Amino acid sequence: MPAAAIILLRQTPNAAFAAEEFFKATLSNEHTRRAYGRIAGRFLTWCDDRGFELRQITPGLAGEYISQLPGSAPTRNQALAALRHFFDALVQRHAVALNPFASVRGVKYSVSEGRTAELAIEQARTLFKSINTNHIVGLRDRAVLGVLAYTGARVGAVAKLRLSDYRNLGDHRVLRFREKGGKDREIPVRHDLAVWLNEYIAAADIAEDDGKTSLFRAAVGKRRRLTSFAYTAHSMRQMMKRRLQDAGLPDLFSPHSFRVTVVTDLLKQNVPLEDVQYLAGHASPTTTRVYDRRRRRVTRNIVERISI
Repeated sequence: MPAAAIILLRQTPNAAFAAEEFFKATLSNEHTRRAYGRIAGRFLTWCDDRGFELRQITPGLAGEYISQLPGSAPTRNQALAALRHFFDALVQRHAVALNPFASVRGVKYSVSEGRTAELAIEQARTLFKSINTNHIVGLRDRAVLGVLAYTGARVGAVAKLRLSDYRNLGDHRVLRFREKGGKDREIPVRHDLAVWLNEYIAAADIAEDDGKTSLFRAAVGKRRRLTSFAYTAHSMRQMMKRRLQDAGLPDLFSPHSFRVTVVTDLLKQNVPLEDVQYLAGHASPTTTRVYDRRRRRVTRNIVERISI
């Protein structure tokens, strides 16, 4: 954040040191670092435009800043969390005396059900049947979508899979995912998914490659030939949109829709919530419940009975 760095340098040497330590050493997650950097940069610019020094920011000014931010409640709460952590770092390095954001209340926000569209079981089967697997790109796409469907993994974790993460334990295989927060999880691979992955790996001729290389590889345009480059999460999302269109399915679905499908389907089968929570990689069962669409189906059955 170049502009923010200049503003900090005009404060105290401790402020610049604390900011560098916070963003380059304390925050280990790249996405969090970028998001918090943007938030802190906007706040520092806001202070600079109004002639405020960091030590002059009171809880009242901090609350005023959060209340005037555009966007949704989660967006403003993220900004509040980022600025609280940022000022904690400034306090620890004696750049400011107190954290003005510590007493600011967050915006009330409650989610009982997520907004991600659920891909119905029959729709998922239609999607898989529509994929032409007579060439390597089709085999790769089926394998990617299969991993999403049969593990409930996030698309970012699927994109990070390396060849060595597809592990043979003798009687079965597992996929080792690197999830958010630096957590690693191993999910067993069911038999049909193992077949799809093995067919893809054999056709791609990558079984003997370095285990550190990407499991899923990008393709060269429409030539149906893979490269050595990783297949990114963004490209996987675009691929799914194309596959949905080819299958005649709505394009509102995304890779995340598979997570909704997995959670709802397993809970419908009375699989214990804590088991589904582990599979989905959620820290809290409350998050898992957000993915549950069973209540939506009940509501739909009820509204169909209204006698108007």
